[in-house]
Amino acid sequence: MMHLRMITSVTLLLGLVALLAPVGMAGETAGTKPPDPLAAGPFPVGVTTTVFVDSGRTDNFTKQRRTLVTEIWYPATDEAKHMPKNKYSDFIPGGVTPEIDELIVKTYKMNAAEVDKLYWNEAHRNAPVREGRFPLVVFSHGNGGSRHQNTFWCDYLASHGYIIVSADHTGNARWTIIDGKVIPFQSGERLRSATDRPLDVVFLLDQMIRWDQGGDPRFAGHIDTGHAAIAGMSYGSFTAHWAADREPRFKAVVALSGAPPIHTNLTVPSLRMLGTEDRTLGTLGNGLIRSNHAAHTGPSFLLELKNGGHYSFTDVFKINKNFGDGIGSGKRRDTNEPFEYTSMEPTYQILNSYSVAFLGYFLKSQREYWTFLAENHWPDAMLWDVKNAPEKP
Repeated sequence: MMHLRMITSVTLLLGLVALLAPVGMAGETAGTKPPDPLAAGPFPVGVTTTVFVDSGRTDNFTKQRRTLVTEIWYPATDEAKHMPKNKYSDFIPGGVTPEIDELIVKTYKMNAAEVDKLYWNEAHRNAPVREGRFPLVVFSHGNGGSRHQNTFWCDYLASHGYIIVSADHTGNARWTIIDGKVIPFQSGERLRSATDRPLDVVFLLDQMIRWDQGGDPRFAGHIDTGHAAIAGMSYGSFTAHWAADREPRFKAVVALSGAPPIHTNLTVPSLRMLGTEDRTLGTLGNGLIRSNHAAHTGPSFLLELKNGGHYSFTDVFKINKNFGDGIGSGKRRDTNEPFEYTSMEPTYQILNSYSVAFLGYFLKSQREYWTFLAENHWPDAMLWDVKNAPEKP
């Protein structure tokens, strides 16, 4: 009887320890060394598409309830290793129709089947969700971009134990498919999108809270919405700043190649990135990123790719190796001198590794990452500046 009581007590104690263990990666415990930020993380990656409807808002363009086609990347079970890799065409709700294929040709100068041959990613569609509880990152795409424009980054973060949620901002995305209908980019909706976008990403955070509480059985208990970051690229970086201004539940900001002229939350830990040779943002846009960093009173990190451009921070590398403005050959903005933008492999490694170290430090309290954040690991390729460090190296 005493033996049985002892077993029961030990079982209860182990259960209590599990409940009190720090949040983060499955199996992570205090004192465990976090994964190397320079390598993909230990988890296979799953990806799934869903559609959220905000019944409290009417879309200015469609005149219907605001509807967001949404992609979610997440740590998957080891079973995913035996599943096929996700294809570009898998991102198309309902599959590739002749109408959609025509849009793809206009975008990439090749059809969906040809894009599928070039495109690569690390995710497995609808793979089982891994046991564990993982911090949330909400991502916002660029003006005329798409929810899946940054899979190089989303895949990498998911492999390190994050759940990443990214929606097409309807009307401001390249095109969105809702109920089989194509909604193309609407240039006249850009100003309206400045209002819609922050509301979209806060709505996504609310939906992930609902899912974590059982709204989607696959993700119930797995989404650590108490440790959430907001991120974006280009106009999505504007969105990230604006969202952090209005929503204190976002505990960190990652802004790739963009920052607004004015915002109010100057204390949230922030990682900003830019390309010195960015021809889309130009001198003024890059100046705004630098001035946001300079004005920040909380922890702020500024990463500048010396030979980077606007599209260095996207998936375009995967499909067009000489797209320009960050990809392939270019001419320097100041001198018109020909040069080569930093190639895909080091670019992605730089952006991914600093993102993992930053988010690991501020969302997972993985203090070991400070030694990585304190140093410029690619002095020939980038500039690195740290302001208001939370602790000394």
